[in-house]
Amino acid sequence: MQNAIDLPDLTRLDPDTRTRIDRTVLEIFSSREFHRIGLIEIARGANVSLQTIYKYYGSKEALLFSGLDFWLGQLTDELLPHLERSGDTRTRLRGLFDTALSFFERNPKVMQMIMSSMYLNTWRESKTYRNHEAFGPLIKLLAEGRANGELRTDVSEIILLDYLQGIMFRLVQAYVADDQRESLTAQSNALFDMLWRAVEAPTSMKAAA
Repeated sequence: MQNAIDLPDLTRLDPDTRTRIDRTVLEIFSSREFHRIGLIEIARGANVSLQTIYKYYGSKEALLFSGLDFWLGQLTDELLPHLERSGDTRTRLRGLFDTALSFFERNPKVMQMIMSSMYLNTWRESKTYRNHEAFGPLIKLLAEGRANGELRTDVSEIILLDYLQGIMFRLVQAYVADDQRESLTAQSNALFDMLWRAVEAPTSMKAAA
């Protein structure tokens, strides 16, 4: 996968068929590397014809990105209530943090799929990398946190977002690589406290605000 992959138009694909395909994509692409997987294997696992895969997806790359978009969409649905709620920045970020940890503990194969089959440079050019449904509200939340003196103002909202995402990604990646032996949600108080200390406004900034 060298170039950015557009997501296929699946509006005419039967919803039950798509669900079977998305689940099969998760099971198979989370188990081994992209180049070791064939489309016929996906078709058989989802109980659809190879013709259906080619008709609606066109390529193995588009199939993978579509599956990832589906599963990250499930995460977005769980995050949005925390983005839309009122309250201070710390409380809302804690809700997002706990929700994300819980999601990946329940769905570790989503991270396994990213680790096994995704090429980062290609993924970054896809809409699945910056999920705009959640991206906009999250940037707004971080901007509000900077404006009211809760978050650091010596870096941009984008840097804060990259920092938050980077730590979250690494925590889940290590959790999956370690065979999920130590629950992240059980450690969420300490983990979030460390994260918050990294992004909260220093005392001097709070005083200036």
